[in-house]
Amino acid sequence: MPVALITGAARGIGAATAGALAAGGWDLVLFDVCRDEPALGYRLASPEELEATARRCGGEAIVGDVRSADDLARAVEFALGRFGGLDAAVGAAGVLAAGRAWEMAEEQWRTTLDINLSGIFNLARAAVPAMLARPAPRSGRFVAVSSAAALKATARLAAYSASKAGTIGFVRGLAADLADTGITANAVLPGSTDTALLAHSAEIYGLDDPARLADHHIDHRVIRPEEVAAVAAWLCSADSGALTGAAVPADGGMTAR
Repeated sequence: MPVALITGAARGIGAATAGALAAGGWDLVLFDVCRDEPALGYRLASPEELEATARRCGGEAIVGDVRSADDLARAVEFALGRFGGLDAAVGAAGVLAAGRAWEMAEEQWRTTLDINLSGIFNLARAAVPAMLARPAPRSGRFVAVSSAAALKATARLAAYSASKAGTIGFVRGLAADLADTGITANAVLPGSTDTALLAHSAEIYGLDDPARLADHHIDHRVIRPEEVAAVAAWLCSADSGALTGAAVPADGGMTAR
């Protein structure tokens, strides 16, 4: 069976992607930090949530921080020892800190960029050599969760938008570096999705209903994490081999307007 490492796997899009890949017969290593971050204004996933995802998907849970290259190297080594290889890496770990660009605290800026962007770099640095170790012809997949906010002007989210735009740029460069290896690199761009980040976003804008953040979607509804996960899972599949260096929207038409 193919093997995937998913960061941010305890809840939201990461957990939904774990479910989609498990249904497709993948072996999974599920990675999440499972502790709160002082620079952020909301609760992160708990160890219990990560364990629940692992039980539901039949995966192996590993607590670690995407800001730590050592933690991600440990997760990859676990995948190699437990399952014998690695075929896909999905970077779904992400956070949101809000504020007008010139007023944002440096700690919030650094936390956002370190987790959302450097976390993707750290994942690639750990996972790509393991995928390249598979014999040719190989079909490795690197998938990063970016955001429609990378392409849209969004008030009070300059750090978040910058980190997600950087993710697209990194994935495109990674795809070029992986030319002719059989390994692809792509990004998926969710719109307003029913996750803890959306609930926090509603608080930022003083909205009593997070669903109002879907007003900028063509179909005016909040996206389910499973809908984004379906795109991520397809990008992990052998069927997606013709696509690399792409930024694939799963945003209800947000970036089409």
